[in-house]
Order: sequence, then structure tokens, then C-alpha cells
Amino acid sequence: MNTMRNTFAGLALAALAVLCAPAQAALQITDDAGVAVNFERSPQRIVSLLPSLAETVCELGQCARLVGVDRYSDFPESLKKLPQVGGGLDPNIEAIVALRPDVVLMATSSRSGERLRALGLKVVALEPKTHADVQRVMLKIGQLLEVPDAQKIWRAIDAAVMAAAQSIPANARGARVYFEVNQGPYAAGESSFIGETLTRLGAKNIVPAALGPFPKLNPEFIVRANPDLIMVGLRNVEGMAQRPGWAGMRAIREQRVCVFPVAESDTLVRPGPRMAEGARIMARCLTQKAPGARP
Repeated sequence: MNTMRNTFAGLALAALAVLCAPAQAALQITDDAGVAVNFERSPQRIVSLLPSLAETVCELGQCARLVGVDRYSDFPESLKKLPQVGGGLDPNIEAIVALRPDVVLMATSSRSGERLRALGLKVVALEPKTHADVQRVMLKIGQLLEVPDAQKIWRAIDAAVMAAAQSIPANARGARVYFEVNQGPYAAGESSFIGETLTRLGAKNIVPAALGPFPKLNPEFIVRANPDLIMVGLRNVEGMAQRPGWAGMRAIREQRVCVFPVAESDTLVRPGPRMAEGARIMARCLTQKAPGARP
């Protein structure tokens, strides 16, 4: 009898311990700032403050969960219909709070994270800068949204970049390229995701990794480097040929300049799921404009 009584008592204590134990988060995400964020369930209402993050959510088939985006998020087309909440560096905090998001996705470089957290919102900071980062961020968002095939989607993107590289004829390889991201001039260096794509395409970046991913250059540096080919967006090409000494550069003199329309330029400078499309755009440029290429 005592044994049975002790057994029941033990079971009762065990049950009480389970009931009194602190609730465990169903989902925990550690973001790029090293902050662990707990969720009781996968977030259903998402605000994104970075175009590449919004595009990643949509690539994972979860566009419907987005309830607000930054002013620059315009792909896919459906995002244009969502409320805009400012930019990543100057978000409209009141508008974000009013949307009652389960999570706010933002860049690690944004300074508004602490204020949003102080208002009780969950924030996940992610900022892809390299190919490896794009893969990691896709898998992290896949974990957050409980999408099981995120790795499969990444493999398809990586394979498409490889296919773009294989499409370039041998005589178009080895071109020395200058990729201007913004007037300043700011360039895409070897260590940036754009620079990594150029390397995979067989091009040689005139901006070494030692200068950083997106350095601001002295224009004379570019003149001395004398690239074979220039890649630039339509927004930034105006006045390029008139810069001191630039008219004598090989790329300008031989009209080896690829000017990307706004939509293509946006695709190229966003480190996200459209990286494969960006590779195809650059591959087309190299095939048509590199020295030795035959359009």
C-alpha cells in the first residue's frame, strides 16, 4: 500500500513540475546581430525593411504573410500594394506598430531595432552581403517561416548562377571589369556578392577585396586601373564619360559600357533570390561587350 501511495505521489509531483515549468518557445531564431528571438509560433504578420528580405520571404512562397514593406521593395509586383513604412534607415515607427506585426525583418545596420523592441515588437536583423550570406539568410528565414524546402530553393539559385557562367564563351572571359554601384564613385569590390558573381562568371574585378565590399574610390584609381569593361546602372551613368581622364579609358574609348535599366540595376544590387537573374544579366553584358566577344 505504501509503495502504491509513493508511486502516485511521485506521479503527482512530476505532473506538477511539468505544469509549473516555464513555457518553452516553440521557435527560436538567432539573428545576425547575435540576438536570440523566441516565438510561440511561426510569425504570420511580417514587416520587412529591406528589399532583399521581402524578396526572400516571397521566394519561399510566403508573400501573403507580409503586411508592410520599406519604400524600395517593389518586387514581386504584389509588394507595391502593401503599406510602405519608410526606409530601412528612416522607418516610420508608428506605421510599423499600427500594422501589429509578429516580427520585423530588418538590416543589422539599421538603428531602429532597439526602439522597436522597446515598443514590444520582435525584431530579426539579417543582412546578406555575400553569396554565403544569401544562402544563410534564406535558410534562416525558411526556419522562421517553417518552410521545409528552403535548401532546395537555394540549390536551384546556385545552379542557375553556374549555368549563367557556363553560357559565356571562352573569348569573353578574363575581362577586367569595373562595376559602379553609385556615383561617388562607389564600386562593387571582389568581396561583395556582386564581385563574387563576376568571379564566377570568369571576369576580373579591378577593385581588390582588400578595399572592402563597396568602397568609395578615388576616380583616379579607376583611370589608372583602365578597365576593359564598365557596368553601371542608368541612374548613375550620366556624366561618366566627362569625368576627368575617363574619356581616355579603354572601356569608354571602345564603348565597352553596359548600362542597365532601372529594373535590371535593382536586380543586380539586391543580395537575394534574384541573384541568379543578376548573373544572367552580367553574363549577357560580358558576352556582348567584353574584348574579344562577338555579339
